[in-house]
Amino acid sequence: MPLTRIAADALGVVTICLVALLFLFGLFCILYLFYFRSRVLRNQGFIQLGYFSGPWIIRITFILFTILWGFGEVVRLNLLKQEGRVLNALSLKWQETVCKCYIVSSLGFAEPCLFLTLVFLLRASLQKTESAAFNEKWNGKTAGFVLLYCLPMFLLQLFVILLGSLFNKGDSFVNKLPHYFTRIATKDEDDIALCTYPLLSTIFLGLFATALSAYLFWLGRQILNLIINKGLQKRVYTLIFSVSSCFPLRVLFLGLSVLSRPDHFPFETLAFLAFLSLLCCAGVGICMLVYWPVADCLALRNLQDVEARIRISDEYNDTISLISNRIPARYIVESSPGRSSIASAKRGSISFRTLEKEETTTGGAFVELSLNSLSQHSSPPGSPQLLGWHMLRPTM
Repeated sequence: MPLTRIAADALGVVTICLVALLFLFGLFCILYLFYFRSRVLRNQGFIQLGYFSGPWIIRITFILFTILWGFGEVVRLNLLKQEGRVLNALSLKWQETVCKCYIVSSLGFAEPCLFLTLVFLLRASLQKTESAAFNEKWNGKTAGFVLLYCLPMFLLQLFVILLGSLFNKGDSFVNKLPHYFTRIATKDEDDIALCTYPLLSTIFLGLFATALSAYLFWLGRQILNLIINKGLQKRVYTLIFSVSSCFPLRVLFLGLSVLSRPDHFPFETLAFLAFLSLLCCAGVGICMLVYWPVADCLALRNLQDVEARIRISDEYNDTISLISNRIPARYIVESSPGRSSIASAKRGSISFRTLEKEETTTGGAFVELSLNSLSQHSSPPGSPQLLGWHMLRPTM
C-alpha cells in the first residue's frame, strides 16, 4: 500500500506544527527562568528561594536538547525533499548525508542527553540544601557528566554510520546481516533519499533506555519516600510513568519500522508514533522539571508578600486602636451597639464623632475614614494624628 502524497504531507505538517509548539513552549520557559533568576538576584526577599533557582542552567540545557531533537525530526521529513521544497536542491548523496547526521545527532546525542539531563535534575532533588548543591560549579559538573555519559551512545551510533556497511559484505555470518540492520537511507523512484532507522542503532538505543528506566524507577522510589505532599507525589508519578513508558515505546516503534519500506504507509505511521511518544515525554519533562517548580516558587513568594502585608496591616490597626484609647475625652469613638472601638478598628475603618462644647444635644457631625485613605486629607491643629478631623455642624 504505497503512501499517497496527501497522507505524507499531512503527517509532515502535523509534525512541523507540533515541533513549533514545542519550540514556543520551550522558549517561554527559558524566558520564565530568566525572569525568576533576575528576581532572585535583585530582590532580597527571594534569597530564600535561591536554592530552587540554582539548577537554572541545567534546566535551560534540558530545553535546548529538546529543541535540538525537534529540529532533527523536522529535517528528517520527506516533505522537505519533494520538488520545490528546501532539501530538494540537495543531491542524492547530500540527502543521505543529512540522514546520517540525523541518526548521529538525534539517536546518538540529543535523545541520550535529554534523558540524562532529566535524570540529573531528578537526582538533584535528593541533595541537601545545606550542601550548596545548586551553585555554578554544580551546573558545570552536571553538564560535563551528561556529555561524558552520552559519549558511548554517540560513538556507537557513529560506528553504525561509518562502519555499518561493512557488515553487509563478505561471506562470514557477521557480514551477512540483513540490510535493515545498517541501512540509513533508501532511494525512491523520484531520486529522493528517504531516511530510515537502522535496527542496530535502535538496539543500542533500546539498551540505553532499559538501563535508564531501571535507574529512574529506583530514583523515583527514593524521591517518593521523602515527599509527603500529595500534589508533588502525583507529579513524580506522572514524570516517571511518562519517561519509563514513552521512551521504550519510541524504541519499539522504531524497531518495528524496519518491517516496512520508507515509502509505505506503515513506516510513516510508526515513525510518527515514535515521534509522538518522545514529544509527550519531553513536554511532560519540561512541565514537571522547569515550568512548575518556577511557578510554585513565584506563587510561594507572592503568598509570603500577601501574608506580610496582612501582618503589617494588623500591626497598624493595633497601633490605631492603641492611639484611639489615649485620645482626649472630647473625642468619642463612635461604635454601633454591642461593638467596641477595637472591633471597629480591626474591620479596617474607624468612626469618629466630634461635639461642639456649647452643644448639649445628641446630634453631631460624622466622619468615617478608611485605613487606605488616611493620607488623603490633612488634620486641623489640635486633632489626633492619623485618626480623623473635626467637622463642625453647619449653621442652619
